[in-house]
Amino acid sequence: MNDATDERHMLCARLIRPGQLSLTREEIPQPTPDRPLIKVSAVGLCGSDAHWYEHGSTDDTRLEQPLILGHEFAGTVETGSWAGRRVAVDPAVPCLSCDACAEGLEHLCRNIEFAGHGRTDGALRRYLTWPERCLVPLPDELTDDEGALLEPLGVSLHAIDLARKLRPTLDQWQSVGVFGSGPIGLLLIAALRSSGLSNVIATDRLEHRLSAAVAMGATMTVLATSAGQEVERIVAAASGQGLDVAFDASGDPAATESAIAAVRPGGIVVLVGIPSTDRTSFTASSVRRKEVSMIVCRRMKPGDLVHAADLAATGAVQLSTIISDRFALEEVDTAFKSLTERRGLKVIVQP
Repeated sequence: MNDATDERHMLCARLIRPGQLSLTREEIPQPTPDRPLIKVSAVGLCGSDAHWYEHGSTDDTRLEQPLILGHEFAGTVETGSWAGRRVAVDPAVPCLSCDACAEGLEHLCRNIEFAGHGRTDGALRRYLTWPERCLVPLPDELTDDEGALLEPLGVSLHAIDLARKLRPTLDQWQSVGVFGSGPIGLLLIAALRSSGLSNVIATDRLEHRLSAAVAMGATMTVLATSAGQEVERIVAAASGQGLDVAFDASGDPAATESAIAAVRPGGIVVLVGIPSTDRTSFTASSVRRKEVSMIVCRRMKPGDLVHAADLAATGAVQLSTIISDRFALEEVDTAFKSLTERRGLKVIVQP
C-alpha cells in the first residue's frame, strides 16, 4: 500500500526492541493551530539513535514502548500560517514554565519533550506535527538534506559557546583539538575554522573520518590508538605546551583521557560525545594536576538553530560534505546498519 491509495495513513519506522525496527502504517496526525503538520523530507541519524538501536537506551532513558526515532530533521509545513515553507526543526520542546526555562536554560527544561526520545515519537515517518515556535525557515541556499544537519551543527556551536564562557577571546585559543571525527566532530572542526581559528587538530580511529576532517578544515590529523599514543604528537603540534581547548566528540573513555592529557595547564575540556555506558571516567590526578576545567554539553540552546542556518547559508560550513549515505524510509534497516558499522559519515533517511 502507498500513500496515494490511503491518504489518511503514512509509513513509520518504529524501534520495537534493540536491533529490531518495524515499518508500520499509522494514521497521519491531526494538526492544531499551534502544531502544524509537517511533511518530513530528510532525517539525519545520530550517535544517540545508534545507542537506541543497539542498546534500547541512551543516557539513563530506556525504551519503554515502541518508539519512532529521529531528531535531526527538515521538511515542508503543510498547514497553518507557515504552509508551503521549508523548515529545519528544533527537536526540543521546553515547557517554558519550570525554573530552568525561567532562567533562559530552555534546553535544560525539567519537563522537556524531545523528538525520538522517551515517549515522544520522532521524525522517521512521512508526517508529524510539531510546535510552530520550534520551526526555523530553511534558507534557499540549503537543501532539505542539509537542513537536517542544522541541529548537530547547532550542538557544535553550543559546545564552542560553552568553552567561550571560560575563555571568551578567540586569541586565547592558539590550539584546539577535536577528539573523535564523527559527524559532530566534523561539524565542530568546520565551525571552529569558520571562527578564524588557524590550528585545529583532529583525531579518530578511522582513516576515512580523518580524511573528512581535512576536508572540513582540520590543519592536522592524528590516528588515535587505544594506548593514547597520539597525545605526544598533539602536544608537540601545540607548540609543545598542549592544547588550549579540547572537545571530546567521541564519548569513548580513551578519547576523554587523551583530551585531558593533551590540554595545557589551565586548559579546557568540553565533553560533547555520549558514552555508550552512560558513564564517563578519567584519571583524577591528570585533571587535578593541571587544574583542567571540564564542561559538559547538553544538546543546543535556544537560538543555535538559527545561528546554524545563517552560518551554513553563507557557505562557511559545507554541510553536504559529510553526507555519505541516503536511504528511503523503506530501507531503514540498511540505514541503521550503515550507521552502527560506521562505514561512512552522516546517514540521511528521506521519508
